Amino acid sequence: MGNSGLSKAFLLLATLIICVALSGLPGLAHGHNPIVVASKADTEGALLGSMIAIMLEREGIPVETRLQLGPTQQVRNAILQGEIDIYPEYTGNGAFFHGLESDPAWKAPASAYETVRRLDAEKHRLTWLERAPANNTWLIAVRGDIARRSGLMTMEDLARAMNGSMDLRLAASAEFVTSPAALPSFEKTYGFHFPRDRIAVQPGGNTMSTMRAAAQSIGGVNAAMVYGTDGAIATLDLVVMKDTKGAQIVYEPAPLVRAQALERFPRITKALAGAFASLSMAKLQALNAEIVIDEKPARDVAERYLNQLQRRPGG
Repeated sequence: MGNSGLSKAFLLLATLIICVALSGLPGLAHGHNPIVVASKADTEGALLGSMIAIMLEREGIPVETRLQLGPTQQVRNAILQGEIDIYPEYTGNGAFFHGLESDPAWKAPASAYETVRRLDAEKHRLTWLERAPANNTWLIAVRGDIARRSGLMTMEDLARAMNGSMDLRLAASAEFVTSPAALPSFEKTYGFHFPRDRIAVQPGGNTMSTMRAAAQSIGGVNAAMVYGTDGAIATLDLVVMKDTKGAQIVYEPAPLVRAQALERFPRITKALAGAFASLSMAKLQALNAEIVIDEKPARDVAERYLNQLQRRPGG
């Protein structure tokens, strides 16, 4: 064998050694591709997306983050097209993803979860992991002093007030006012009408804007459109009216992951088990408050909470 043959043999041997060595590194044995963790652009999306990323990293799974990627439809399209692998989604959005807004299944936590889990698995090979028992749906909150003075705690109480002489003025987004699933659903379910000339329509869907308007009586506003897990509700002394009749679709957050990603890294399920189940409504409100009120970075808040969770007995 000449020098040329020896050189080729040496290069082949060196290549085989490198390949064997690289195959033992996390991620490289699976096509060199990390798991792409994304989230929507809102505060809670950044919090929950950070939690997912941290838990996967701690499990030794290679991660690339695209947090606060954009609004719901943009992130949904990204996972359907395989541009991202996992992100926190809300069960109730399945009603709109699958064109089943009128199905009563979306009004109860368990049936909403089971319905979207089945549909996404069958149609898109997407897997819904364990959900949080925290409903981040549309709600109405009233300024604390008025609510306490008038005994307003539920939507039935609010309906009686609206049908009486109480002068309630609401700050809300245009979508909340016009969408059949939002204020009109409340009105139909509880039998009242909120005069449109007593609603201050805010640009976009920023609930910090609606909550501040109610808390500070801006323009006479004393009630606000909120989301169930908003972090500033308690800080601004607002009282959420309980939707006791289930007028609204249930929106519980859970990790949504591509089946292909689970096949590559089956331990994703174990890595995320328990964390979302620990997130009650009150807990999510408190964590969101650390971000929007105390101005702490979402990843820092997520990491501290996961550290506390790990130190709990059985954690």
